[in-house]
Amino acid sequence: MSKLKLSDLGRVHFIGLGGAGMSAVARVMIGQGVEVSGSDSRDSAGLRALEALGARVYVGQEAANVQGADTVVVSTAIRPENPELAAAREMGLRVIHRSVALAAAMGTQDVVAVAGTHGKTTTTAMVTVLLREAGLDPSFAIGGDVAALGVNAAFGSGDVFVAEADESDGSFLNYLPRISVITNVEADHLDHYGTEEAVFASFDQFVRLLPPEGLLVACADDPGAADVVSRSGAARVRTYGYSENADIRITDTRPLASGSVSVLRFSLDGLECEQELRLLVPGAHNIRNAAAAFTVGLGLGVDPALAAAGLSVFSGAARRFEAKGAVRGVRVFDDYAHHPTELVAALEAARTVAAGHRVHVLFQPHLFSRTLAFAEEFASALERADTATVLDIYAAREDPVPGVTSELITSRVNRPGGYAPDAAQAVRDICRCAAPGDIILTVGAGDVTQFGAVLVQELAKAEVSAGTLPDTAPDTGNPADSSTAQQAPMRELHG
Repeated sequence: MSKLKLSDLGRVHFIGLGGAGMSAVARVMIGQGVEVSGSDSRDSAGLRALEALGARVYVGQEAANVQGADTVVVSTAIRPENPELAAAREMGLRVIHRSVALAAAMGTQDVVAVAGTHGKTTTTAMVTVLLREAGLDPSFAIGGDVAALGVNAAFGSGDVFVAEADESDGSFLNYLPRISVITNVEADHLDHYGTEEAVFASFDQFVRLLPPEGLLVACADDPGAADVVSRSGAARVRTYGYSENADIRITDTRPLASGSVSVLRFSLDGLECEQELRLLVPGAHNIRNAAAAFTVGLGLGVDPALAAAGLSVFSGAARRFEAKGAVRGVRVFDDYAHHPTELVAALEAARTVAAGHRVHVLFQPHLFSRTLAFAEEFASALERADTATVLDIYAAREDPVPGVTSELITSRVNRPGGYAPDAAQAVRDICRCAAPGDIILTVGAGDVTQFGAVLVQELAKAEVSAGTLPDTAPDTGNPADSSTAQQAPMRELHG
């Protein structure tokens, strides 16, 4: 499809308006005066926020909702039998993917497209916060709310548009970036691509979208990203990471105590002078994300000291190690990780924040196809926790696959917790097991996110009783090696 102009679209209707990606595009369009309507299967604060901006919203999906629309926007999650989509096709309306709509909304702005198997949302958010703090007022579209921004998307007055470029269905190939960021490349979304080779080929295509004067920013530490760079032929490339051959090299990282999370101070070589950055979000993966954002800032002409100052106010994106509350010294966080590499990163960040106390994870696998492909890798990642409780698979767009259950993962995990078909009971078990200083982490791309608040409530009403809430983790030298006596309550309940 040739690139559409925003003026070509007329009145735009979004099917599934409440979703993070769809609502972001809608916000950007409303900011440019486009008449927007949309529906979702259930009401939400996000829908009401868009209504307050002027969108016409519908709770429930039916054919009549598309009346008066000229263009209908869908995502990959919308099934062909959806009544609004079926009506739109019957009426001959223009039907376009969310990414095509976003490309139209970008207009002639200089696009920074952030791609990668992991870290897209956080890196896109970091770039946006950095540029805002530097006074550039960029437009942006991010797959999650950002505390420092207040929203997940906006149309700014500046010349730059920062976009999270989703590779899951190949839709990141609909953008025309001036700067392309590749945080990492791994096999994922094999339900769409089929093979690992096809995943890498799509990133090769993504790089070829750059104009001759464009800039490719890529992680030197990631073998997949490095492979894409080696084949890219891009005229301008800046790499970042811990690697000695990175153009922007991370050195001298060390934690500084600061409230409930660690502040990470690190230096970036490869500049005329060394620059120190302070970061409020934990984990080596976030240091790399910050280095990527810093490199983009330099590529757009932002002074290094100003870029560092901008990153220092970044406090995280929704569902990216997001603090949900603390009760009796037990802290609860929520993370969107739904790939083994992401799960490892989230648990390593939790280890840092736990500072020697135990880490309890409540994990929900996302998609039957991903569970089947990565069961062993998920199990290996969960070994980094002290207790690992796994809920039923969140199906999302997929139909159940015979024989594919969460027990494909838990059968390989040697940690207390195990398979938990009863989520409410799992919450009670985890709260009973958690001690002051411990971390509870809810993880997954499905509705597991709702249990963060539930865990906080359960902790608040739970009685501290001897034997179930020990004062400290055993001193074994390895927090994951909890004693049998402390693990017994969860082992008995979940096997």
